[in-house]
Amino acid sequence: MLCVFKNGVVRAPKELQIPEIGHVNLKDSDQTLKDFLSANPFNALSLQFGDNGFLGFSPHQTRLFCGVNDVYCVFVGSLKNLSALNKQYGLSKNANEANFIIEAYCTLRDRNPFPAHRVLQELEGSFGFVVYDHKAGNVFAAVDADREVNLLWGITADGAVLITDQKEMIRASCGKSFAPFPAGCMYHSEIGLISFEHPKKEMKAVPRIDSQGAIAGACFSVDLMHSKVSSNSSIPRIGSEANWTNWS
Repeated sequence: MLCVFKNGVVRAPKELQIPEIGHVNLKDSDQTLKDFLSANPFNALSLQFGDNGFLGFSPHQTRLFCGVNDVYCVFVGSLKNLSALNKQYGLSKNANEANFIIEAYCTLRDRNPFPAHRVLQELEGSFGFVVYDHKAGNVFAAVDADREVNLLWGITADGAVLITDQKEMIRASCGKSFAPFPAGCMYHSEIGLISFEHPKKEMKAVPRIDSQGAIAGACFSVDLMHSKVSSNSSIPRIGSEANWTNWS
């Protein structure tokens, strides 16, 4: 999977970016997409979203893609309790994990019957996903608490934010400015990075040294010693500036 977002759609933590020393020939996001498609010439596809970025996807047994009403999801992994979740959300028994994630996201966005972290806590199995809501211009991403799916995120040479499960591709585009997406965490364009296991706790950057002994983009972990001043992490509902949903 290859997800690239530009023009502030994803505001990555500043600790993720590390200045390169000397001349390093990094690929911009457009070249990265070309490389992704050429590496998967028979089954790869991509969707462009104007100046906001693009999604690249190549089918695999544990890699799924779905788009419904201008909301798109790339999902990696598998959910053990998918059948029960589909029944709970009124989906057909044949709906896959990407279908479910879109339905859950739209439910949270439009009706907010419960906080987002509770939805993610109910997922059993391995998962990493990226949702892009094209109409709202928002990204929603998460990785399971056991990090059975290893998603990476970084900042490309041209300043875009890249999320992928392919290490060599992100290294060629981001140099040292990337790190594993933190386990047990979610990101939303409106609220930033939070732990869905400990939503009331702060996140902290942890310096990272790569295999060559050089400083690389920081990892992030839960700071169990410090609680948030306010635990109200909110995003506006679509079509309503006054009606806010509580994501914590």
